[in-house]
Amino acid sequence: MTTILPVEKSASVNPLKSSQPLGAAFAFLGVDGCVPLFHGSQGCTSFALVLFVRHFKETIPLQTTAMDEVATIMGGADHLEEAILNLKSRTKPKLIGVCTTALVETRGEDFAGDLATIKARRAEALAGTEVVLATTPDFNGSIEEGWTKAVVSMIEGITAPVSPLRNPRRIAILPGFNLTVADIEEIRETVEAFGLEATILPDVSGALDGTVPGKWIPTTYGGTRVEDIRSLGECIHCIAIGEGQRAAAEKLAEIADVPYTLFGTLTGLKAADRFVTALAEISGNPVPAKLRRARSQLADALLDGHFHFGGKKIAIAAEPDHLYQLSVFFAGMGAEVTTAVTTTGTSPILRKVPTDEIKVGDLGDLEARAFGCDLLVTHSHGRQAAEHLGIPLFRVGFPIFDRLGAQHRTFVGYRGTRDLIFEVSNIFQAQQHDPTPEGLNPLLKRENDHDRRSEIDARAH
Repeated sequence: MTTILPVEKSASVNPLKSSQPLGAAFAFLGVDGCVPLFHGSQGCTSFALVLFVRHFKETIPLQTTAMDEVATIMGGADHLEEAILNLKSRTKPKLIGVCTTALVETRGEDFAGDLATIKARRAEALAGTEVVLATTPDFNGSIEEGWTKAVVSMIEGITAPVSPLRNPRRIAILPGFNLTVADIEEIRETVEAFGLEATILPDVSGALDGTVPGKWIPTTYGGTRVEDIRSLGECIHCIAIGEGQRAAAEKLAEIADVPYTLFGTLTGLKAADRFVTALAEISGNPVPAKLRRARSQLADALLDGHFHFGGKKIAIAAEPDHLYQLSVFFAGMGAEVTTAVTTTGTSPILRKVPTDEIKVGDLGDLEARAFGCDLLVTHSHGRQAAEHLGIPLFRVGFPIFDRLGAQHRTFVGYRGTRDLIFEVSNIFQAQQHDPTPEGLNPLLKRENDHDRRSEIDARAH
């Protein structure tokens, strides 16, 4: 069983994780006509906004209650009400997603009670707009947990109870935060290939896919419709992707009695086969020819690529679900995950990661543990560690701000796994160098490795 090593440092060196409010806002951005609202200071919102804009290179409709010193001491209910009413009158959103921050959470306010009072007192003014609360303190959890809390709050606050009108062709998809825009598009196309209709919550493929509207729009455009969230009870089945989405799937089953199937990952041949088999069983239709052809291409890619993976040592730093997805892929290709770092040790999926131990920490821990590895796998903030270690960096996750097109890369299904094999194999091939007399000298190599190891240890401490 995998050993989980807790945080031991009192300071973070090159932080790995992003905050819960950012994860909740990320999920709300996947709903059509939505405005995420940070209940906190302007600085909290600005930081999250910078990360979103740098990653997606798009305009992000993120707003704040702009708590000041007086409001922080006296309470922020008035600021929250004013912000909600201003957003309603100026942008006319279909959904306002309230994300709490550490500033107001530390004070211990009754956010749910305040919001219920505001909605009751201002019912006429807020007609036509749903207001949903996700309690997401910065000082606890990470982006993955914030995403899940937002999805749970939308299902709990919007979805209608059990519906007698089940649609046998409609299923719900609850994707994890680690899935890209292209991943969700691939999932939708696969579902539709079986003659099914997918309601994806949240659907960032519609809202953050890089399209340019003909006019300025103050809210999100594209994504899951509020009406579709309300009618999720009509779905015949729910598919949750990632352990982090189990809570959302259970909430949907509790409210609307929709049965669910949980997939830890959709990357890899076995995982993709399970997903396709489940869709065939739900729809009652045979597997389409185009999917059979895509599977054949993946099988060929596995044959072509496994030579480059065998025996390679991999260091990964990612959120729990993402860590599991990547680790299972590399282990299945014959590589060894020798270093694994994550943001929180509470997720049950960590026990299934194919490695001896997982460190809950930051990118400083990754750098200290990844010496001698062949590949570093994390987001763009890992570029300094890769440079110090002298090994290549495979950029995945959020944020990726020093490369274009991060949201359009596919990692799931047959085609996504095939492309992932080729991309990583090409990185390994690019690192192959002809041997030199200095490199073949074991004594010189030992001395150089010792000097570099000492430098990395000194930097980590």
